[in-house]
Amino acid sequence: MNRDRKYDLEDRLIEFSLEIISIVEILPNARVGNHIAGQLLRCGTSPAFNYGEAQVAESPDDFIHKMKVCLKELKETLVALKIIRRKPLVRNLIIVDKAITEVKELISIFVTSIKTARKNKVEKNT
Repeated sequence: MNRDRKYDLEDRLIEFSLEIISIVEILPNARVGNHIAGQLLRCGTSPAFNYGEAQVAESPDDFIHKMKVCLKELKETLVALKIIRRKPLVRNLIIVDKAITEVKELISIFVTSIKTARKNKVEKNT
């Protein structure tokens, strides 16, 4: 991802989804490759969709819940990428390492966003 450009979070999640799709497409067409590919495709693209839902949340609790779903999917994605990296299931580990770096940054963003949303909810209710 080009760090010179400023991305909003939705765009960043979409770009991350595209990186995940690229990794899925180079996984081996064998039992383990297909299994990991299916899992990675679901969890690695899910945060972009769930973040879209979070943007139109019906309440602060709904927003926090949807953001937590994004966080869970990102953590699952990190585990899948680590499995791919450690096996290794692909020759081009640079693309995997890049995705691992990005998913760790996204996890940090979501952890912070959830903490902020919880804090704002408490302050609003006091």
